[in-house]
Amino acid sequence: MTIRVFIDGAVGTTGLEIRERLSDRTGIEQVILADTDRKDRAKREDALNSVDFVILCLPDDAAREAVAMIRNEHVRVIDASTAYRTEPDWTYGFAELEPGQMSAIAESARVSNPGCYPTGFLALVRPLIRSGIVPHDYPLSVNAVSGYSGGGKSMISEFEDRDAAEFTDTAYRSYALSLAHKHVPEMQKHARLEHPPIFMPSVARTYRGMLVEVPLPLHAFTRRPSIEAVENALRDAYKDSPLVRVLPAEMGSVSIEADAGTDRLSLRVFGNPERGQARLVATLDNLGKGAAGAAVQNLNIMAGLDPVAGLIV
Repeated sequence: MTIRVFIDGAVGTTGLEIRERLSDRTGIEQVILADTDRKDRAKREDALNSVDFVILCLPDDAAREAVAMIRNEHVRVIDASTAYRTEPDWTYGFAELEPGQMSAIAESARVSNPGCYPTGFLALVRPLIRSGIVPHDYPLSVNAVSGYSGGGKSMISEFEDRDAAEFTDTAYRSYALSLAHKHVPEMQKHARLEHPPIFMPSVARTYRGMLVEVPLPLHAFTRRPSIEAVENALRDAYKDSPLVRVLPAEMGSVSIEADAGTDRLSLRVFGNPERGQARLVATLDNLGKGAAGAAVQNLNIMAGLDPVAGLIV
């Protein structure tokens, strides 16, 4: 059986990565509009309603507009924007997040792809909150740095095009200093936290890759969990996952490019037992498991295919 897929926004960074992962797959037919037709509302609307699956790689408002244009009840949607990530009527598309999440995605008609930063954060903290190791009312913080491709074409131009007015030769910069980044509600809801985490994102002069870190003062928790207990909880949560892995904490350093160019997500637990402190570190590709790879994984699950088909493991 062949499934028909339309990527709305296929010329953007995420859309191109999804198209590449689907291009050589048998059993998947991509509906692709010519460049001259992409902004033709009638042709776009026809494409949105004529396929089995739509993958939206659009800004939030444009994604909402596209969903409103879909009248065919048989069309199933994966949205890569922020628009629906906290909506109760949409299934959160992080297959490894909860027991039964993959089944929920498989049965859903509307799936919201997770954000890249939340993917790393939630993978680290949700199993620890679920098991009671980390209290749900603890004020967590998360430090994260992404490759500049995460900002789309405008940021890519900013870092690469020396003729652009916005060009910068900076190596690293922090942003979202107002503590109101749009990923925070997603992190809070799906981690099931009482308080929003303090989110400290930054961007580095590397095209792709991401490093997400959560510090934990284990000595301050009532149960005073050991570093080993933290690592065991993560290993147990992802023991059956082909994409999420818990690696040994080899002291030294962790690179932002550790999982760049793949659709994996790697977790590490570093700690000092004498001080009762731990650093949880996730590495992923912001365009892989943080975007396009997750969308393709969700498509596979919804279509009843091998979840990792077409992915770079």
